[in-house]
Amino acid sequence: MAGFDPPHQSDTRTIYIANRFPQHGHYVPQKFADNRIISSKYTVWNFVPKNLFEQFRRVANFYFLIIFLVQLMIDTPTSPITSGLPLFFVITVTAIKQGYEDWLRHKADNEVNGAPVYVVRSGGLVKTRSKNIRVGDIVRVAKDETFPVDLVLLSSDRVDGSCHVTTASLDGETNLKTHVAVPETAVLQSVANLDKLVAVIECQQPEADLYRFVGRITISQQTEEVVRPLGPESLLLRGARLKNTKEIFGVAVYTGMETKMALNYKSKSQKRSAVEKSMNSFLIIYLIILLFEAILSTILKYAWQAEEKWDEPWYNEKTEHERNSSKVEYVFTDKTGTLTENEMQFRECSINGIKYQEVNGKLTPEGFSEDSPDGNRHSLMKEEELFLKAVCLCHTVQINTDQTDGADGPWHANGIAAPLEYYASSPDEKALVEAASRVGVVFTGTSGDSMEVKSLGKPERYKLLHVLEFDPNRRRMSVIVESPSGEKLLFTKGAESSILPRSKSGEIDKTRIHVDEFALKGLRTLCVAYRRFTPEEYQEIGKRLHEARTALQQREERLADVFNFIERDLELLGATGVEDKLQEKVQETIEALRLAGIKVWVLTGDKHETAVSVSLSCGHFHRTMNILELVQHKSDSTCAEQLRQLAKRIKEDHVIQHGLVVDGTSLSLALREHEKLFMEVCKNCSAVLCCRMAPLQKAKVVRLLKTSPEKPITLAIGDGANDVSMIQEAHVGIGIMGKEGRQAVRNSDYAIARFKFLSKLLFVHGHFYYIRIATLVQYFFYKNVCFITPQFLYQFFCLFSQQTLYDSVYLTLYNICFTSLPVLIYSLFEQHVHPHVLQSKPVLYRPFLHTQDMYFVFVQLLSSGSAWFAIILIVVACLFLDVVKKVLYRHLQPTSTEKAQLTEAGSGINCLDSMCCFSDGETACTSVRRMLERLMGRCSPTRVNRCGISLNSLCCRRFSYKLEPDEPAAIDV
Repeated sequence: MAGFDPPHQSDTRTIYIANRFPQHGHYVPQKFADNRIISSKYTVWNFVPKNLFEQFRRVANFYFLIIFLVQLMIDTPTSPITSGLPLFFVITVTAIKQGYEDWLRHKADNEVNGAPVYVVRSGGLVKTRSKNIRVGDIVRVAKDETFPVDLVLLSSDRVDGSCHVTTASLDGETNLKTHVAVPETAVLQSVANLDKLVAVIECQQPEADLYRFVGRITISQQTEEVVRPLGPESLLLRGARLKNTKEIFGVAVYTGMETKMALNYKSKSQKRSAVEKSMNSFLIIYLIILLFEAILSTILKYAWQAEEKWDEPWYNEKTEHERNSSKVEYVFTDKTGTLTENEMQFRECSINGIKYQEVNGKLTPEGFSEDSPDGNRHSLMKEEELFLKAVCLCHTVQINTDQTDGADGPWHANGIAAPLEYYASSPDEKALVEAASRVGVVFTGTSGDSMEVKSLGKPERYKLLHVLEFDPNRRRMSVIVESPSGEKLLFTKGAESSILPRSKSGEIDKTRIHVDEFALKGLRTLCVAYRRFTPEEYQEIGKRLHEARTALQQREERLADVFNFIERDLELLGATGVEDKLQEKVQETIEALRLAGIKVWVLTGDKHETAVSVSLSCGHFHRTMNILELVQHKSDSTCAEQLRQLAKRIKEDHVIQHGLVVDGTSLSLALREHEKLFMEVCKNCSAVLCCRMAPLQKAKVVRLLKTSPEKPITLAIGDGANDVSMIQEAHVGIGIMGKEGRQAVRNSDYAIARFKFLSKLLFVHGHFYYIRIATLVQYFFYKNVCFITPQFLYQFFCLFSQQTLYDSVYLTLYNICFTSLPVLIYSLFEQHVHPHVLQSKPVLYRPFLHTQDMYFVFVQLLSSGSAWFAIILIVVACLFLDVVKKVLYRHLQPTSTEKAQLTEAGSGINCLDSMCCFSDGETACTSVRRMLERLMGRCSPTRVNRCGISLNSLCCRRFSYKLEPDEPAAIDV
């Protein structure tokens, strides 16, 4: 079950800000969910029945329960404690463990629901608990606090009503995102003004899509009403954190289990491993065999007791004698914080055809050391300074407002300001701006429409004229600024495929070579260029931009045309190489998984370009791999056509390896009506990368593979709250203890510190687990067959009287010695291959992937007709020989007791038979026929009476079988 899906009768909801409902009498307020978050599974009232129900869904527990109940209801030779006590112990320990885990979830829920928050009520700020927030309340959130509900932003401490948030716990992105309020509410920055606000919000009902929100706000201003649209840029999601903004005010629109964060979480479910499922099927077969033996023994017993006087209690007298981790086929992994350290680092750059590296805060040309004359410089060349200024001006970086006042503070010896705290929506931009500040060109912030830069301590102010936003089609962004000298400049940066073809001058060929070298090192590359405008050119550009931005029809197409017109005839400045620092041994681990036959899928919320770059650097995608893309599709028809083209390309180029890149929007379309085709394409690709994924979409992808006809075993690994749904959906869920909290760890099956430990978990522990459990399960069935079969055969010698073959003490010792000790010792010490060998040779994992007959001996036994025939033949032969032996002995060498019984019985008896007596003139065949008649309920009591054998003589004869022929007398009972 995916998340909480509340029922709604209407497609929209109407929210009155500050809960100022209409005064007319016929208005009925809508009912909304409260703001309590519930992640627990049990309550005090349903824990016992719900937990018992889940535990007895396991066939093993249910089997022993049935055995225990049968022993309670009927008179059995073994005590009910034999089955009941171990069952009670297992059920109790499991219930305590699951109860404790759920208590921890209750405790975490209470901490979240009881967190203090401030809401605007009665003209002031009122402190309350998070669970008490209602839809319509105006909530105040301070810097570095998480949003307790889904809020529509009303105002912030900034004049323009903007704020910055990070959504690491929702989509894994640690970069800042900018949200803005509508102009009419942005000016309401005090509690008193907000308390006077009269407005109504109409928006869609709750849905799980993190990136979609449609609504509008109607603001009453004196005699008129102003209607403004609301979109995702106005919605602050629960779980996100406020950054770089002192405080904001927002109105609660979705609360509790209706928030987008809650809708993207899966409820905690109980997983069944492949080993347990296999054991369940074998236990069912074993149960059927036991039932067959019990039914056969019962039929024979009642057939033997068909005559009433034989039904005596003499025959009741006692005599004095890991699971899934071993078969994983698909690994689904998050990117940020799982494969990477979540840190960007500037490594190299190319300026005017020369490669540079950063050495101790200085740009040093390649091949020069810090001690060389050219390497030890305290100034920047003209080209270097222009390149760094372009990096510091062409971005969307924000600076921490708490530090701007200290920007004129202490300077280092080389004239560089102390490090500032930057925030950016792109991690590359942040790394580049920080690198530029270290080498002497510092971006010190924005003031109105100006951007301030310090070049080696000298402040410069650039007026920001236009921003040409980044989009995936252009794959670049640009800014148009006015320099201190009044010159109009265009600075642009983007992918080399979008910058180099538009450059007409600069070291283009050398830069292209350097970019390829950076890419081979796994660095994320960007090219930087600029253009100077004459006054006439700038006037033409300004006119075209204004017309495109104010157009009502085809605005996006017009803007794209204008951007292409502006971003041409560029002069190339250089390129940058930034490393998204990978965790230790990530490349080796992914390569080992590939050698083991495991396919790796990367599911991330990052942008397309970022995700592809990291996949290349970590070895998920190879440079020689043919990368296929299924991105930016808006309709079913285009998505289906692209899927068919991809399938055709894969068939045509089946020799080379393929990698697939798909984004969240295209994935939703592909899964809607083209699931089979999409799965065909994915399974023919060596690696798959899914970007811009919401948490619930990650779980859907895992479920898609998990429920495919092949039923592969899946493993999901992640480090953040946005990975919880994926971790819970997979057969094996692994949490990494990273920088994004412990929610992934708390909801996982296993917790590890680094991605590199995944190889040891699978190749060593998974291998050992598989071998041990496979052997021990076969041993379990073998032990039970050896225990039950003699008891079953013994019934033929005690007239199916339920008489036990084993003493209770022997039975207890048998279970201890042959069940507990071998399992304990074998599971602790069995290592048929050294762990180092298993980890260094991943190919040893391959034999386990596609073998379903884990319990080879047992499966072969069940599926082999010759084996069953041999068993039946052995049983029949043993019984037949024993019967023949006893009949011959009675005929040829009768004991004295048998002779006395013959004399007492009279002359009507010709022989003795353990099944039935027959009189003169009857052959042995007639006796067999009469025995079969008795089994079918047709045996005549008169015929039996003719035998003339008393009950006492029968008892004596029964026990006389145990005496040797040469003994003088039998025991008289």
